[in-house]
Amino acid sequence: MEITKNIKIGELLEMAPEKAELLLEAGMHCLGCPASQAETLEEACEVHGINVDELVERLNA
Repeated sequence: MEITKNIKIGELLEMAPEKAELLLEAGMHCLGCPASQAETLEEACEVHGINVDELVERLNA
């Protein structure tokens, strides 16, 4: 599965729950929040001041 910045957080965690650790390390501590489940990775990164391209690269590594 290739992860893109357009994937919804909920979808990502459903398909690859092991990626939660990388999201938490990046500073995304709201993974359990109902709103985050419907946000795209890009939207969540924007809110948290995280570089989405770097995070996508790490998630796909």
